[in-house]
Amino acid sequence: MKKVLFASTALIATASVAAADVKFSGYGRFGIGYLEDRTGTVDSIDGGTASGVDTDNTILISRFRLNIDGTAETDGGVEFSARVRLQADENAGNGEAGTAQLSGARFSAIYGGLRVDAGNVSGAFDNLANYYGNEPGLEFFIGQYAAVDYSFLAFSSTGAGSNAVFFQYAVGDFAFGASYDQATFAETATAGADTDSGDRWDISATYTFGNVTAALAYGQTDRPFGGEKDTLTVLTLGADFGDFNGTLFVADDDVAADNLNGTAYGFSLAYNLGAATTLTAAYGDGSADDDTQQYGIGFIHDLGGGVSLKGGLGNTKAGDGDSRVRADFGVNFNF
Repeated sequence: MKKVLFASTALIATASVAAADVKFSGYGRFGIGYLEDRTGTVDSIDGGTASGVDTDNTILISRFRLNIDGTAETDGGVEFSARVRLQADENAGNGEAGTAQLSGARFSAIYGGLRVDAGNVSGAFDNLANYYGNEPGLEFFIGQYAAVDYSFLAFSSTGAGSNAVFFQYAVGDFAFGASYDQATFAETATAGADTDSGDRWDISATYTFGNVTAALAYGQTDRPFGGEKDTLTVLTLGADFGDFNGTLFVADDDVAADNLNGTAYGFSLAYNLGAATTLTAAYGDGSADDDTQQYGIGFIHDLGGGVSLKGGLGNTKAGDGDSRVRADFGVNFNF
């Protein structure tokens, strides 16, 4: 009787595993990173910590990212899925190793060209075609979007993220997206204080014609208690011409700090030198007094098997601050 019971239990367990569709994917990277006048938080002699301390300009950089995806599909063809992410990065301020952290969960329902995400989601800007463009460096440390100061909805790789909803529908050459994040702010830290909603939402539209893709997105965050809302409008263009790829980026952001309000603009380029090597470049700047300016170049050399050498050299500065040189070099491998 016990043998029959054990055999039945094993059969049920095996059937459950076979029916489940769980996939693991991600990437690892490691190498050397340089940042001029690097500062960070370090341990102090008295057992506490000290911030803003000059640290080594050159450190060992690394990242491990593991995506865990579970999916199921109904008889009618509707796919349901969920994702969590495990990620570990070095401490960019002091070069020390970091521990792996688990993200909040994202849930999805997909049918044809319709997709709905809930939980720890990316919004319309984070999903916008050509928003990030071609980012040089192993760490993608230069971006055409550098001068954008608006905080939009994005997937959190190492935290709970926002409990929000994202919607996308694609038909033919058109795609439409929208997200909504209900955030609640307390007027004071006192228990039982009045609260008000500071909702955040965005919408986007994308159209591809031939080898060119154009995308437009608008979003806003409502400030509680009658405060002025923050807004962001972004237009991107991307084009592929054989071995050459280029993107253009223009944005207008209106945030609480007047010294950060204005127009952000930039571009990025990628050129395939051959079957294995790609050169990249990007530039980003803005019209506001304290906008961040970035520019730089990089390369990717494919070693095959999902492994590549990557590196970059660039410059970054905020407003009238001093420019700082940044560079990196290392290995990236996908799995």
